Amino acid sequence: MEPRCDSGQISPKQLRQWARDGKWQGPTTGCCNGYVQANLVVVTGANAADFLTFCKRNPQPCPLIEQTDPGEFEPPRSAPGADLRTDLPGYLLYHNGVVAAELPDLLHIWSNDFVAFLLGCSFTFEAALLDAGVPLRHLEQGKNVPMYITNVPCQPAGPFAGPLVVSMRPIPRHLVDRAVGITACYPLAHGAPVHMGDPAAIGIANLGRPDFGDMVAVGSDEVPVFWACGVTPQAAVMQAKPDLVITHIPGHMFVTDLRHEESR
Repeated sequence: MEPRCDSGQISPKQLRQWARDGKWQGPTTGCCNGYVQANLVVVTGANAADFLTFCKRNPQPCPLIEQTDPGEFEPPRSAPGADLRTDLPGYLLYHNGVVAAELPDLLHIWSNDFVAFLLGCSFTFEAALLDAGVPLRHLEQGKNVPMYITNVPCQPAGPFAGPLVVSMRPIPRHLVDRAVGITACYPLAHGAPVHMGDPAAIGIANLGRPDFGDMVAVGSDEVPVFWACGVTPQAAVMQAKPDLVITHIPGHMFVTDLRHEESR
């Protein structure tokens, strides 16, 4: 039977096992509702302190869930027994700020010098929005959420600097306040929106051409609502151009064992 990412029928451990076995290589939006999802950034020891400072200076796009010790690939707080080298649906390998490869796992390149960071993800609060009657177009259409590079600068730290990246969800106008109130309760999942309305005000020229993820249409009775996004570090990596960095593929997250209440 083909694996299906039905939130009520699959645990985070099972989804991670599917990823480890190569049976799940797609986005994790809509998967394992009720559990915290996380972005992954892996840097060398030489860059770990600066990247940690970057997260602390930019807590909304980079809410830190867990940091591993050098060389460790198990995140003991958020998913005991998991393996960050294998348990995501896909990885991006950056050399000097450019994507050099898309990898199914990190087994053959992992180093004792690597430090991994797990950062909060807005997929975590999507179940709460749905439970409150707020529709999510990308889930309805089976798509990855659209993500855009803005003209809003992050606070730099060492070589890490760059623009804020946001995810966008079209929200019915009469439900915008509800969506804001719900997501504000999840600071480790990016919290409240950073912008609502005119995308040009944050440097987005065309909603039909996301920088990451898939395009979804915004209806005449809807408002485009933008949340800080954990792909922001990837934009910083592109600008900093460190020798080597590994991240998740946008939208292909690490699903933890933490309940979503623990991101509030």
